[in-house]
Amino acid sequence: MTIFRLAALSTVGTLMLSGAAMAQQTITLYTSQPQAQIAEVIASFNKDHPEIAVEVFRSGTTEVMAKLAAEFAAGKSPADVMMIADAVAMTQLKNDGRLMALDIPMDGIPAALIDPDKMFVGTRMITTGIVYNTNLVKDAPKSWADLAEADRAASLIMPSPLYSGAAVIHVGTMVQQPEFGWDWYETLADNGAVAGQGNGTVIEAVARGEKAYGIIIEYMALNAKAKGSPVEFVFPSEGVSVIDQPVGILKDSDAVEAAATFVRWQLGQTAQAQAVAQGYFPALQGVAPPAGYPDPATLKLLAADAGKMLAEDQATKEKFADIYGG
Repeated sequence: MTIFRLAALSTVGTLMLSGAAMAQQTITLYTSQPQAQIAEVIASFNKDHPEIAVEVFRSGTTEVMAKLAAEFAAGKSPADVMMIADAVAMTQLKNDGRLMALDIPMDGIPAALIDPDKMFVGTRMITTGIVYNTNLVKDAPKSWADLAEADRAASLIMPSPLYSGAAVIHVGTMVQQPEFGWDWYETLADNGAVAGQGNGTVIEAVARGEKAYGIIIEYMALNAKAKGSPVEFVFPSEGVSVIDQPVGILKDSDAVEAAATFVRWQLGQTAQAQAVAQGYFPALQGVAPPAGYPDPATLKLLAADAGKMLAEDQATKEKFADIYGG
C-alpha cells in the first residue's frame, strides 16, 4: 500500500495552458480503481494534459476511506480528487461537507449517475443482472421476478453484501424497489436461494454447474462466456442496479482548477473510450460499449437513493444476514 506517481513529464520550463503560461501543477488522486487500469488512465490523461502531474494513492474503498478519515482527524488530507466505485461512500463524504460542487459540463451523462447536488458524477458503469448455465437452463429468465419461481430460486446463488461492495449497492437498490423489497429476498430464500461471498463465488458455481442461476456483475459473466464457460447473461427487464465509479473534488483541495480539469477529462470521449477498452460500460451517451455488450441507451437503470442506502447500510446488512446467514 504505497503512494506512486504516474505522470508524463514534459520538458523543464514553462508550459502553456489556455493561452497563459503556467508551471506544472500536481493533483493527488485517491482511488479504488485497479492499479494497472489507473496507470493507463493517468498515462492517457497526461498525453492531453502534460501540465498536470498526478500522484495516486490506490487501495480498496474501505482502506481509502479509512486513510481519509485518519487524515481529516489529523487536520487535512493531501487528496484533491476522489474516484472510487462506491456512491454510498461518496455520499458520506458529501454529507460530512468534504466535497465541493462540480462546476463542469455533464451533458450526455445519465441523470442516474449525477449526484443531485452535483458533488460527484459517475465515470463508467458496472451493472448487476442474472447469469445462468446454458447446459442446465433451456428457458432463460428474463426478469428479476422470474428468479422467485420455486424451481429457479432452488438453484440460485447471489453475492453477499457482507463481503461484496457491488452486492451492497445491488441489495440496497433492490430493497428500494416497491415491487421487490425484502419480501422478494425472503421469497428467494424460502424457495432455496443461497448467498455465497463475492461475485467470484457466484460465477464459479454457475460455470461449474453447481448452480443454474446467479446474481452477478455483468463483466464477470461476459468474460467467463468469452473464455468458453457455458454461461449467458441477462439484463433483467425491470432494470439493473449500477456501480458508476463516481469522481469528486475534495473541498479543501489546493489545486481546484487542475482537479476540475481531471474530472472534465474523465467525462470526455478519450477517457470514456478508455473505460470501454478496460471492459466497462461508458457513462457518456453515444460512446460504443465493449464488444458483446448492449447499447447502454437500451438499459433501464433502477433508481436508488444513495443517501437512504447510506443511512440504512448497517440495518440492510443485518437484515440480509438474518435471511441468508452471516
